[in-house]
Amino acid sequence: MRTQFFSVLALTLGCLSQVQAEVAVQPDFQQDQFTGKWYSIALGSNARWFKDKKQVMKMCTTVVVTTEDGDLDVTSTYPKLNECETRKSLFVRTEQPGRFLYTSPRSGNHHDVRVVETNYDEYALLYAKEQNMKKLTMVTLYGRSKELSPELREKFTQLALAEGLGNEDILFLPSTDLCMTDDV
Repeated sequence: MRTQFFSVLALTLGCLSQVQAEVAVQPDFQQDQFTGKWYSIALGSNARWFKDKKQVMKMCTTVVVTTEDGDLDVTSTYPKLNECETRKSLFVRTEQPGRFLYTSPRSGNHHDVRVVETNYDEYALLYAKEQNMKKLTMVTLYGRSKELSPELREKFTQLALAEGLGNEDILFLPSTDLCMTDDV
């Protein structure tokens, strides 16, 4: 009887942890409204590269464009040693609007990227999880302007904490004028 209880408990906890791991996608996601220029306001991640570069990271611009195939071409321009570096990413759409697959050109790792919440003209919250190892998590707060309300910043922090990141894994990026192009 006791063994049966612990078996049911273990099964229940396993199911609950899987339910908690599923991060929702923006209902009725409108990709055409999501495109355009965004500022990276905040990042949260448990990745080693993030921890190593956190002290020197600054706000960057990200431009999102829909490709002919319906995927997202994501181009981020950020300051690096007083110069501007650009990195392009391809978010491949899935059957679920607002959910994309991304393969890192550096590591070859596959990531599940989700637009968790957006109102399209002010902010967007994104969540990414490494598919293979399930260890790497990243939460991003984008803004259409360089400043967002304390409420939106708190919403980002709560999402990051809910996804297992600690306060030490969260960075509100310092604002800069470097690499903040007005093109788009």
